[in-house]
Amino acid sequence: MFNPEELASISLSLRVAALAVICGLPFAVAVAYALARWEFRGKVLFDALVHLPLLLPPVLTGYLLLVLLGRQGAIGWWLDHYLGVSFAFRWTGAVVAATVMAFPLFVRSIRLSIEAIPREIDEMALSLGARPWARFWQVILPLSLPGILSGMTLAFAKALGEFGATITFVSNIPGETQTIALAMHTLTQVPGGGAGITRLALVSVALSLGALIASEWWVRRSRFRPLSE
Repeated sequence: MFNPEELASISLSLRVAALAVICGLPFAVAVAYALARWEFRGKVLFDALVHLPLLLPPVLTGYLLLVLLGRQGAIGWWLDHYLGVSFAFRWTGAVVAATVMAFPLFVRSIRLSIEAIPREIDEMALSLGARPWARFWQVILPLSLPGILSGMTLAFAKALGEFGATITFVSNIPGETQTIALAMHTLTQVPGGGAGITRLALVSVALSLGALIASEWWVRRSRFRPLSE
């Protein structure tokens, strides 16, 4: 049903989306917790910066990644020269681009879940002698788990369909950086590519729809209900 190039793009998309979720998870939880529970100077600006990839054109985000993490970039040169690590025009760079683009949705879902937990529960844990780290691991994290899972599935769906930042940062290299979205873009420029676009579109819609349904299910589970209910 699928030719080798299409199977390669599907496999790469799944790998990139899964790794984007795994890499972004600890940072998303930390940032979401800070925004939901802490008060600090510059919080509004920090919140805006976290959500900036949602507002910027994806191509601009990809260009900024290229400027920072390219082999001649401010950070990329150091990584390449001293650690031998390179992201530009490699599939690992596609993971970075997908993580950055999915991060705001990831954070927002987790933040809303944490904010739904009454602060009285924190105060009860504090009155019982729980330290801040223990309160986070034993109280906040378990109660916000549905929201975290919702954020993971939503981030997966976003990473799966990422296009603009990816093609700008890592180009469209078959077998290396060509995800489903990039493969469909290539097929639009090939005579008779409609059949391949249809096949890849069906896979993309099925995966994204499944992730969105799962995310909505976890959102419903994450709504905090008082113990009296």
